[in-house]
Amino acid sequence: MARGKTIQLYLMDSVPKSRIKCTLANWTGIAYKIPRTELEKAKSIDYLKQSGVYFLFSTSDETQENIVYIGQAGTRKNGEGILNRLQEHKRNPDKDYWTEAVAFTTTNNTFGPTEISYLENQFTKLAIDSKRYIVKNSNEPSLGHVTEEKESELEEYIDYAKIVIGALGYRIFEPII
Repeated sequence: MARGKTIQLYLMDSVPKSRIKCTLANWTGIAYKIPRTELEKAKSIDYLKQSGVYFLFSTSDETQENIVYIGQAGTRKNGEGILNRLQEHKRNPDKDYWTEAVAFTTTNNTFGPTEISYLENQFTKLAIDSKRYIVKNSNEPSLGHVTEEKESELEEYIDYAKIVIGALGYRIFEPII
């Protein structure tokens, strides 16, 4: 039997179309929905200096189809992680199509290179399989090498992340019926 979930959405700027912090009860994950135009305001979010996985969302001007790019960001020597990577995408003319980002990390900073590679790989596969979004990734992300124990933990993280991303308004993992 499925159980209910408690999701907390914090409107960081008091309006729903701006930055949103999302947490789920009994989960160490944390997500941020950030409009491209509000990226500078996100500099004060310490969790975005960590490693994690992110989604860049947009809609095609020509076809009105949903588009997503799924990436990962490790913590760098300068102490920057996800936010720095999002800023790089904002400056990149080849990635100027996105309008909103959703970033996933943890409240206890537990993601290393293996974990984020695994998550990026699995999220990309799930998005491609659902056929709801055009996935802009040009290469298939590496699966990495995880133990079966770590795989079980990461699959649980994915299950919760799917709930959160759906609550934020993206049906990226729901197949079209």
